[in-house]
Amino acid sequence: METLDARILRGAAIPTALAGAVAAVIGFLVTGPKGALGAVIGLVVVIVFFSISVLVVGYIGRRAPQLLLMAGVLSYALKLIILFVLIAAFKHQTIWNPKAFAFTVVALTVVWLMSETRVTLAGRTPYVVPGSGSAGNPDTRLGRDA
Repeated sequence: METLDARILRGAAIPTALAGAVAAVIGFLVTGPKGALGAVIGLVVVIVFFSISVLVVGYIGRRAPQLLLMAGVLSYALKLIILFVLIAAFKHQTIWNPKAFAFTVVALTVVWLMSETRVTLAGRTPYVVPGSGSAGNPDTRLGRDA
């Protein structure tokens, strides 16, 4: 795993897990143990789904950068399909509180995206490699030989 991928996972998963713990406590206080269980299941869903995206996009970006957009869109579509299947499969369950689950998923999605954005912007990853090419010589930039 590249250091950037690890930094993004750490920087997004830790705040999300902390917010998930708060959501579990709130779920327990509002609806009892079923609310806490719904919040914990929502936490697991968010961390697993977003971690898969970071890992897949990072892997494809190292192997075939030209397929990066396609990998991101396909991983998103696949996760969305899996989420709909999970929601349909557990539609009539009574083990956990579905409202606590739903609110937790939405809140933790916002926390993950904000944290991932913060880590990415603070990473200062250069998009131009310093010292490469002919940017330093004005004659070669203009198409003239030095």
